[in-house]
Amino acid sequence: MSRHSRNYTTAIFLIGILFFIFGFITWANTQLIPYLKIACELTDTQSYFVATAFFAAYFFMAIPSSFVLKKTGFKNGMSVGLLTMAVGAIIFIPAAQTRNYSWFLTGLFVIGSGLALLQTASNPYVAVLGPIESAARRIAIMGICNKIAGILAVLILGSITLKNVDALKARLLTLNAAERSSELDQLAERVIVPYIIIAISLAVLAVVFYFMHLPEISETDEATAEKVDTRKSIFQYPYLFLGAIGIFVYVGAEVISYDTFSSFGVALGYPLETAKDFATYTGYGLLAGYVLSIFAIPKLISQTRALIYASVLSIFLVFMAIFTSGTLAVICFALLGFSNSVMWPAIFPLSIDGLGKFTKTGSAFLIMGIVGGAVLTPLYGVLSDAMDSKQMGYSILLPCYLYILYFATRGHKIGLRK
Repeated sequence: MSRHSRNYTTAIFLIGILFFIFGFITWANTQLIPYLKIACELTDTQSYFVATAFFAAYFFMAIPSSFVLKKTGFKNGMSVGLLTMAVGAIIFIPAAQTRNYSWFLTGLFVIGSGLALLQTASNPYVAVLGPIESAARRIAIMGICNKIAGILAVLILGSITLKNVDALKARLLTLNAAERSSELDQLAERVIVPYIIIAISLAVLAVVFYFMHLPEISETDEATAEKVDTRKSIFQYPYLFLGAIGIFVYVGAEVISYDTFSSFGVALGYPLETAKDFATYTGYGLLAGYVLSIFAIPKLISQTRALIYASVLSIFLVFMAIFTSGTLAVICFALLGFSNSVMWPAIFPLSIDGLGKFTKTGSAFLIMGIVGGAVLTPLYGVLSDAMDSKQMGYSILLPCYLYILYFATRGHKIGLRK
């Protein structure tokens, strides 16, 4: 193996570690939502502000992140992102000690800001370490790291924060105000040790990345730079912005599919002690889809065609989840993980194809689209409350997948020069 190949193998391995972190931190929110709803005495809609605070950071910090990366390069920018996340995790300590929901949301926003920088650096980095036609396969490998971590986050954090939660909820109804407050204070303190461990781990990784050697991607290497393109402004690439909308609706749909899964299970009649682990089913579906993508794309199917099929399947699964009940509804909702798995790996490279020197900035615009998780999740809460049905609230997913189908069939071609 040449030195060049060894450097890229090391780079892929280290970026895989970052995607593991993305998954663990992001999917931890699936447990924080029901946990903070109890600990901070919130309504359903208020509890979904966890997703709003976390994913809003991507919108506000993505463009600043691209400027940071231009100054620091990919590798050092990743270290800065990890340190930023460590600071956000530390904020959870005073938040838990005071049981202050605003402090929890602040910590989540800071963590999301660090993730925005990491995502802005790592996604185009993976996409351009090889042909654009196989970028979906490389991103799928990263997705496996991401979702394994997500499943572990649900199981580990859920076993800590939501242990014996149904018995606790019943006991709270029998306590007076002072006793209830004391019980909730103890519940809030459950997150202190996990987030101290997370903060220390992130800080150590920041140091490791700072001293590790990673091949730096120059602007002439980025996103199929062999294509000669005389456009002077990033705003001359309409498919990029159509892709950003695709990322917006995709992330919103995926976040809804796992962040609300426990409440969906409760609405179907399952106890929270059981439903709190339902998000792992989505994770297993995503893993299965990523593994299939690695073997199938682009040898057996193009990433564009895979995106079309996944969109159609998602629409069918949403209808089934809305209009069935019990185990069948849970299975259909979990299978959204499988159909979602190809969407980010396909939308992202299709959106940055041919951007050349605009790749860092274009990536930042796409990362801004992650704010869909902040916008659509609470909108689902509002819609389900208005319709007095958690199942019917999932009708918000239908226009999301219809748009992704449009992007897969036509949108990614608008303005693309081959």
